[in-house]
Amino acid sequence: MPRGPMRQGFGFAVEAAVPGGPRAGRLATPHGTVQTPLFMPVGTLASVKGVDVGRLADTGAGVVLGNTYHLHLRPGEEVVQAAGGLAAFMGWPGATLTDSGGFQIFSLADQVQITDAGASFRSHIDGAAVRLTPEDSMRIQQSLGADIAMQLDDVVGLPAEPARVEEAMRRSLAWAERCLAAHSRPDQALFGIVQGGLDPQLRRVSAEALAGMPFDGLAVGGLSVGEGAEAMRTTLAATMPHMPVDRPRYLMGVGRPIDLIDGVAAGIDMFDCVLPTRCGRTALAFTFAGVLKMRHARLRDDLRPIEEGCPCPACRHSRSYLRHLFLAGEMLGPILVSLHNLTMYARLMQQLREAILCGAFEAVAAGLRQQIDGDAD
Repeated sequence: MPRGPMRQGFGFAVEAAVPGGPRAGRLATPHGTVQTPLFMPVGTLASVKGVDVGRLADTGAGVVLGNTYHLHLRPGEEVVQAAGGLAAFMGWPGATLTDSGGFQIFSLADQVQITDAGASFRSHIDGAAVRLTPEDSMRIQQSLGADIAMQLDDVVGLPAEPARVEEAMRRSLAWAERCLAAHSRPDQALFGIVQGGLDPQLRRVSAEALAGMPFDGLAVGGLSVGEGAEAMRTTLAATMPHMPVDRPRYLMGVGRPIDLIDGVAAGIDMFDCVLPTRCGRTALAFTFAGVLKMRHARLRDDLRPIEEGCPCPACRHSRSYLRHLFLAGEMLGPILVSLHNLTMYARLMQQLREAILCGAFEAVAAGLRQQIDGDAD
């Protein structure tokens, strides 16, 4: 199946790259052009938890992720469509991406039955019967109207039996072809998803097959599902040589700042993860000097900001004040630290991008790795 032209309003260009390694580029969408590498905040239910869209834009975010499974269950794709699509519904001025629902079927739904036809399960909200096929996922995502849609894939947790991993990979390839056949919206890009667990040969088969299909970009899925950081890095290294160089590459559901650095080093362009806001709600702040535990007693009289030089709203306040907000149960604390974490992730992506453009990625990445993966002072 030959690849056709990118969808209306889309384009991807690599501006600088290390062969087989990091690259900086630009991704054009109907809602604006974004620089890569980029991190996408997760707005599962058309909302990044605790963060309004104005402040979200101020963090430096360029693309926001929503979820097919969740938005189908509530409020329903017809409600979002009537509002003008996902971006208009949430009041977001930038680009959006919808995940297909495959991971949520794996992680949230009850009584799941997966066959080659599709998935049948019970809603985690009210127990109602739900069926999701590749065609259903495409219909829902086209109604949601995000700039980028994802194919439906069969996700397995790790470790898993080799036979189940291969079954999921081959089923995902079959579903990829069905998604392409069902997807007809000309102003919405469609990405395929590489599966194959930790098996390098299965990953190669998946990546090479998808590269031969007319997807607008490819994602690496099925990682950060229990395999551990080292196994993830090894699998990513084995997968990337088989990913096409002319399309954006997306590592799904990852991760920690150190994982983002490793992903960019491997040639990944796009990331998403709930970690910045989830940790923000639980009083963990990410900094370029490591993680800061905002409830810690040693911060009681600490009048420094979370991080010097950070432009986020949280860093207009002291660590002492932010600690007080968490201990007092004030909702402002989680909001502010979530904003800080999202800003930090965007700043990290920008630093890595600039390092690629000026040919200094290896030195910059080495310095960041030494500082970023421990506890901050």
